[in-house]
Amino acid sequence: MRKLFKLTPSADKKAVQDGEEKKEENTLSVGYFQLFRFATWKDTAMMVVGSLCALVHGAAAPLMLLVYGMMTNTFVAYELEVQELKDPNKECRNNSIHWLNGSIYETPDNNTVYCGVNIEAQMTMFAYYYIGIGLGVLLVSYFQIVFWVSAAARQTQRIRKTYFRKVMQMEIGWFDCNSVGELNTRISDDINKINNAIADQVSIFIERLSTFAFGFMVGFIGGWKLTLVVIAVSPLIGIAAGLMATAVARLTGRELKAYAKAGAVADEVLSAIRTVAAFGGEEKEVERYDRNLVEAQNWGVKKGSIIGVFQGYLWCIIFLCYALAFWYGSKLVIDTKELTPGSLIQVFFGVLMAAMNLGQASSCLEAFASGRAAAKTIFETIDREPEINCFSEEGFKLDKVNGDIEFHNVTFFYPSRPEVKILDNLSIQIKAGETTAFVGPSGSGKSSTVQLIQRFYDPKEGTVTLDGHDIRSLNIQWLRSLIGIVEQEPVLFATTIAENIRYSRPGVSMEDIMQAAKEANAYNFIMTLPQKFDTLVGEGGGQMSGGQKQRIAIARALVRNPKILLLDMATSALDNESEAVVQEALDNVRAGRTTISIAHRLSTIRNADVIVGFEHGQAVERGKHKELLEKQGVYFTLVTLQNQGSSSAAKDVISESEDDFDIKVESFRRGSCRSSIRSSSRLRSLSKLSNDFVPDALSGSLRIPSDVQLIPEDTPEEDADETEETAPVLRILKYNKPEWPYMLLGSLGAAVNGSVNPIYAILFSQILGTFAIRDLDEQRKQINSICVLFCIVAVISFFSQFLQGYAFAKSGELLTRRLRKVGFHAMLKQEIGWFDDPRNSPGALTTRLATDASMIQGATGSQIGMIVNSLTSIGASFIIAFYFSWKLTLVIMCFLPLIGLSGVFQAKMLTGFANEDKKAMEAAGRVSSEALTNIRTIAGLAKESSFVETYEQKLELPYRSAKKRANIYGVCFGFAQCVIFMAYAASFRYGGYLVRAEGLQYMLVFRVISAIVISGTALGRASSFTPDYAKAKTAAAQFFKLLDRIPKINMSPSDGQKWENFRGKIEFLNCKFTYPTRPDVQVLNGLLVSVKPGQTLAFVGSSGCGKSTSVQLLERFYDPDEGQVLIDGRPSHAVSVPFLRSQIGIVSQEPVLFDCSIAENIQYGDNTRKISMEEVVEAAKKANLHDFVMTLPDKYETQVGAQGSQMSRGQKQRVAIARAIVRNPKILLLDEATSALDTESEQTVQSALDEARKGRTCIVIAHRLSTIQSADIIAVMSQGVVIEQGTHKQLMAKRGAYYKLVTTGAPIS
Repeated sequence: MRKLFKLTPSADKKAVQDGEEKKEENTLSVGYFQLFRFATWKDTAMMVVGSLCALVHGAAAPLMLLVYGMMTNTFVAYELEVQELKDPNKECRNNSIHWLNGSIYETPDNNTVYCGVNIEAQMTMFAYYYIGIGLGVLLVSYFQIVFWVSAAARQTQRIRKTYFRKVMQMEIGWFDCNSVGELNTRISDDINKINNAIADQVSIFIERLSTFAFGFMVGFIGGWKLTLVVIAVSPLIGIAAGLMATAVARLTGRELKAYAKAGAVADEVLSAIRTVAAFGGEEKEVERYDRNLVEAQNWGVKKGSIIGVFQGYLWCIIFLCYALAFWYGSKLVIDTKELTPGSLIQVFFGVLMAAMNLGQASSCLEAFASGRAAAKTIFETIDREPEINCFSEEGFKLDKVNGDIEFHNVTFFYPSRPEVKILDNLSIQIKAGETTAFVGPSGSGKSSTVQLIQRFYDPKEGTVTLDGHDIRSLNIQWLRSLIGIVEQEPVLFATTIAENIRYSRPGVSMEDIMQAAKEANAYNFIMTLPQKFDTLVGEGGGQMSGGQKQRIAIARALVRNPKILLLDMATSALDNESEAVVQEALDNVRAGRTTISIAHRLSTIRNADVIVGFEHGQAVERGKHKELLEKQGVYFTLVTLQNQGSSSAAKDVISESEDDFDIKVESFRRGSCRSSIRSSSRLRSLSKLSNDFVPDALSGSLRIPSDVQLIPEDTPEEDADETEETAPVLRILKYNKPEWPYMLLGSLGAAVNGSVNPIYAILFSQILGTFAIRDLDEQRKQINSICVLFCIVAVISFFSQFLQGYAFAKSGELLTRRLRKVGFHAMLKQEIGWFDDPRNSPGALTTRLATDASMIQGATGSQIGMIVNSLTSIGASFIIAFYFSWKLTLVIMCFLPLIGLSGVFQAKMLTGFANEDKKAMEAAGRVSSEALTNIRTIAGLAKESSFVETYEQKLELPYRSAKKRANIYGVCFGFAQCVIFMAYAASFRYGGYLVRAEGLQYMLVFRVISAIVISGTALGRASSFTPDYAKAKTAAAQFFKLLDRIPKINMSPSDGQKWENFRGKIEFLNCKFTYPTRPDVQVLNGLLVSVKPGQTLAFVGSSGCGKSTSVQLLERFYDPDEGQVLIDGRPSHAVSVPFLRSQIGIVSQEPVLFDCSIAENIQYGDNTRKISMEEVVEAAKKANLHDFVMTLPDKYETQVGAQGSQMSRGQKQRVAIARAIVRNPKILLLDEATSALDTESEQTVQSALDEARKGRTCIVIAHRLSTIQSADIIAVMSQGVVIEQGTHKQLMAKRGAYYKLVTTGAPIS
């Protein structure tokens, strides 16, 4: 069935795909309950129990309110009794107050007064209630967390295993379409997101919802009228919060948009850093960047003020809400007697609590949403059926294998690039026991045929057969076990040599391993290593040289004693000596096996039984070496190209550059188009290399250094070290100094905001106090005045919140802008080598400017506001508390550290655990990334299952630690939740004692307790801000590291020598140079050449011989590692950089134009002064540009577009020439200035250049020899040295390299 479906015409397939896409649009994320599809019944049971616990936990706080209300009533009754009994004529008898003469006392409205409240006994009872609730909370909150977290850990573990196993089953084509990096992040980050969505967040969500429900219930039971009034007002708060969110989102969008302009400037400048440096445009660019920052700054300030307004509005509404509720509530208590004072409090706080919890519950939804989104890709992969399943048991195993392979009309393209046909109706026969060699240009499908034999892919049409059986009908693991493969870039695994060889065949004896090593000629070098076969080869085999890796790989292929041997350029990475040895080893083992060899070095192919020539995915010719030479086809051209080179070195290079190209093609296949550009440029250099006339120019210039792979692996570690250190806050504040008035205002606002909460504590307890006043009119009067005070506080807090928001936004935005400007300036001061480091790519630097600066702002403005706010809040609370009752305050203070600790615990738990998790997952991560990176090798060795096993073992540890952590987390969470109940129990019990023994007014007990609790929450709030703060400090540290970095080449105008009559004499003395990012490639190797003032020096030579590098040394983009560049006899490193660059004009091959008008681009030539329009026109005329500009509608004001995209190359080139002429330089550098032009425009530009060269020292790098024949000195370069120099005539007479170049008319690069 499957096969049938494979062969259906593609139209059907398309329809199927369309249908799938439609389906996908509907379900962008997985349904929430789908996330639990990996739960067993045990997990489900745990989650159900956990949810019940959460429900109970949620009910605890509203329950506490009931106790609180009863307690309030007790206090009020006691206070009334105390007031009555002050009268010496009254006494308490039989629980009601009597006159001393025995008659019962009645109040004006004929009520008796209850007495005999035993306040301490009552309080003890309430304390027991509190403790009971507290213990209950401790228990249920522990279980709620433990059950949910461990159930989630078990499911996540299962998801990870299933996912990895599924990924390892996928066919290779699937990996072409999914990048390894992406899969790795999916395994780590996406699965963590799912984990977050099904763990403790769920239980907390349930708990908050239950608090919401029970809060309202308590409210309605206590008094439905007041509840309705409070509910009626609450939408105002909700609306405010909603509006604020949308406003902030929109403003943030605007701010980012505005910053994007500045970011674009930064990106443009950093991408064109060489041009900016050459024309000394640094200061100008910093100003342009700064101008664009102003707009972003204004939006930021607007955002701050709006947040301030809304915050103020929120607080204002809340306090007005208090005023309304208490005013109406007191009416119900006094006038209609529907409520007791206790139920008033119970209703009010019940509704408030419900509203708050509903708000907090919504924050959990975010985790759920991201979990569902992450699950989509993960579950899609898990549900996908691989087209070629390597774990399947299906398929035949043949009893006897001869090894005849045939391709019948095979058509094939890679799934990642269906538009490129790789094999086009290919038919070939490969006879058993013979050696067949595949030759042909790169990209003609040689390697693809090998991959089809291994069944990494299935052909789209046609069949591949082994001994007449379609290989699709054979068991895949068995099929791959017949095949030994040696690739061009062999992949070794990070284990010992013996293990690497053993991978190929499990359970192989040590003798066999040694035998295979001997056959592969690896035995001797292994025995010289200190640990012999137990030597570790390092990540990706990084500790071994190319030749050693290759021989281990050959041993690995041989140890299985394969029927079919595939050699995909097996000897390409070796030097001649080891090549001969390995080749001999390969010749020995080929006997009696079907061997397919792909090679570029003809020496390795000559003795093959059959040679097949490939072109465009077809086998165009086959035969022996001699027969094919007579045919003069593909094979012939390859041979002749290779024999052009006179020396063996040239041959090597050819073959190497070609292999090099093949690697590039491999990488291209993974579906990236960037490498296509790379490979085409390689192709260019290839085709030209073939006419190899400068043999020594080439030997080794294109070697692939074996240790290149090592470089990327070290970088992340260095990064990790960088983030550890943090910057001193004072230094950040120094940058904010000019804004001190704003910061003072902001702090003032913050102080007022901080004191609002303690004032609330006073007013709240005052209201409770009024209920104990006998005189009703007095009582009403007091309550009204308190409500008025609430309104006043509301208005004040509105203004102070706005003040705080606006002032700190202003100071913060100004700081951000200043830091961005300073940072950008610091970047432009660095030497060019610094920008070569991939960590300092334009993209990375622009993001650093965007994010770091705004993060640092988090450590100053709003942070200071937060601190001042918390401090005043705490300070005021303590003053109030100590003033009214120092004894009670001391008792409560014992609990403060615990309350604080619980807050810290919760913050720490979440962050700390995340880090531990990462550490534990790293080992598993290494296994998965090694497996995914080398998936082809693993598939070829049929080793998928062993990697899956290793991965599952590595998951055990993180899983165990996750379960252990669930318990710790549960205990901490439970403790944090129940501390507050214990604190209430102790403080109210002691408060009761003080009321009885010392006659403390009960309202003061409430006042002290609420003041301290409020300050406790303020403490918690202050500590919750620490993560942002820490981030800000690390960001600042990175930033200051950049500011403090001393560039290797000092750009300051004051530094270095300057002199008046600059002549322009240049000498290179024995310059040696390597690029800092590629220290292993020697670019200049003792360059010796000099040019007198006014002369023209021309460099010629192949690509990569150091021509352009010499120009960059002259500009002082780099300094030579050894030797000197002398300018007018002075060493360049002693000359002032801006001065030197101001004397040099440069026209490069791909000129960089900035996104502004033509005139501005020309004016860029000299940034030290304002250039008049006349000069611009003058320069344009000289550069042959003026006439063309005049035909444009906007003339010189025409915008050139980003990177000059609106202009043709010839026009860009002429603008660049005009730019260099405006500078009026003493030295003119022309780096292939006319190479991009067609013949006609080349002549005009050439004449412009000849004009510009008069009276100036000139260095020309050219590819067309016609352009340099008139030069005073022509220097032929190769491998970083000058091999011959002289005038055109002298060099022609020498009949050396230059002569060959000219006579054959060969392109040089």
